[in-house]
Amino acid sequence: MILQFRKIFLNFTFNLCLFLILIIGIQNSSEKRKVNLIIRDTIRLPVSFIVGVSFISGSLVGSLLLLNPKKDIN
Repeated sequence: MILQFRKIFLNFTFNLCLFLILIIGIQNSSEKRKVNLIIRDTIRLPVSFIVGVSFISGSLVGSLLLLNPKKDIN
């Protein structure tokens, strides 16, 4: 249990650091676009922010999924 908590905590910390670096890095980004969602359009965001946030959210969700929850399949 401690090992799983440690893995989740380290992954969350790593992704938070990536997000902070992303925020600092996109401050000079000039190309902005709207994202067309099913219900509405979003506000104008830099393309690098959209790509970065989707990568970070995918990394977080992927770390929470257990691919092999049981060690013995027998």
